[in-house]
Amino acid sequence: MAEPVRVRRLTDQEGQRLQQIVRRGSTSSVRYRRAMMLLASAGGNRVPGIAQLVQADEDTVRDVIHRFNEIGLACLNPQWAGGRPRLLSDDEEDFVVATATTRPAKLDQPFTRWSLRKLTAYLRRVHGRVIRIGREALRCLLARRGITFQRTKTWKEPTDPEHDAKLDRIEHVLEHFPDRVFAFDEFGPLGIRPTGGSCWA
Repeated sequence: MAEPVRVRRLTDQEGQRLQQIVRRGSTSSVRYRRAMMLLASAGGNRVPGIAQLVQADEDTVRDVIHRFNEIGLACLNPQWAGGRPRLLSDDEEDFVVATATTRPAKLDQPFTRWSLRKLTAYLRRVHGRVIRIGREALRCLLARRGITFQRTKTWKEPTDPEHDAKLDRIEHVLEHFPDRVFAFDEFGPLGIRPTGGSCWA
C-alpha cells in the first residue's frame, strides 16, 4: 500500500507565511485555498479530509502538496495558461489587413466588396500562402487593427482601360519632377453623382 501524500516538514518561515495568509486572508482565493491545504496536511490531515475542507478535488490537493514538496511556497502562485498559441504571425496579420482593405476586383475576384465569408474563403486559397482563420477570429483581428465595415461614397468610375497606367505616370511625375505643370482640357459640366457603397476601411 502506497504511503499517504503529505507535505514535507515545514520550515519556521514557511509555517509563519502560511499561517499569515490563512489568518489575514489573501486577495487571491487560489493562494488562500492552497495555503489551507498545506497547513491542513502539515497538521496530519489526509487528502480526502483536506479536499472536503477546502471543497476541492482530491487530485488537486495531491498536486498542490507534490508541487510544494518540489518548489516550496512558489506553488501558492497560480500559473495560468496563456491560452491557445497564436496561429498567425504579425506578417500574416498584416497580409490579412492589406487584403481586406484592397478592392476585390484588384485581386481578380468577381464581386465588388468583401464579406467575412468571402474574405475567409479567399485567404484559404491564396496562391503561395494559405491562411486559415475563422470568421469570428477574422472579425476580431480587423476590429483590433481599426478596420471596420463602413458605408462609403464613391464617384463615377472611369471607363478608360488605360486609367491605371495613366495614374501611374502621373504619380511618377509627381515624385520625380517637383517643378511640374499639368494642363487639362475643359469638357464642360459632367453629371457626376456620388454613389453609395460599402467596404472594409
